[in-house]
Amino acid sequence: MFRYLREELEVPVKQKGKKLPRVPSEKELKLFYEAVWKTRNTQDLVIIKTFLYTGVRVSELVVIRLKDIDLDLCQIRVNQGKGKKDRIVPFPRAFREVLALHMTKMEQKGASYLFESKRRKSYTDRGIRKMIKRYAEKAGLENSLSPHQFRHFLLTWLKKQGIDDAMIQPYSGHASRKSLEVYSQLSIKDAQGKYEEVINQFPI
Repeated sequence: MFRYLREELEVPVKQKGKKLPRVPSEKELKLFYEAVWKTRNTQDLVIIKTFLYTGVRVSELVVIRLKDIDLDLCQIRVNQGKGKKDRIVPFPRAFREVLALHMTKMEQKGASYLFESKRRKSYTDRGIRKMIKRYAEKAGLENSLSPHQFRHFLLTWLKKQGIDDAMIQPYSGHASRKSLEVYSQLSIKDAQGKYEEVINQFPI
């Protein structure tokens, strides 16, 4: 009813600008990672690196299965991501050995998922967020961190390196018009090649 009245009376409605996500600084990220490293908790380290290197969402990370990882191609298949879409995300060759060791440990435990609790259940969204909060407090960070901020950091960082939106789109899962037009002619191999060129300069 109110919308109808506004239209009839031609009352202008101010549109709220979309709030930009807070992207952590490199300094914050390094302090956070140092706090994780000091604990020598291998699984937590692999979780954080997977976030930082792939930009997956927390809902996607907790359901990654061991069979979804291709160590030869350095790729992880994300099944039924946001919008019920499947996609492939890369990880650096330098991360392959650490990831392979973690996978071997999980296989020996009879795990199905890349990350499982001691009760042999996949991690939960809430459990991951609590873990990140704990390390952020240990690092003495003034601002809290969330899994999505790791994603924002990677995508923003790749953009700063001069990577075209169309090259980032296969990993981000965003469906911008520009990226989709170019992606129709783009292979994952081409996109991953650009990723590998710059990822060795990543701060973590």
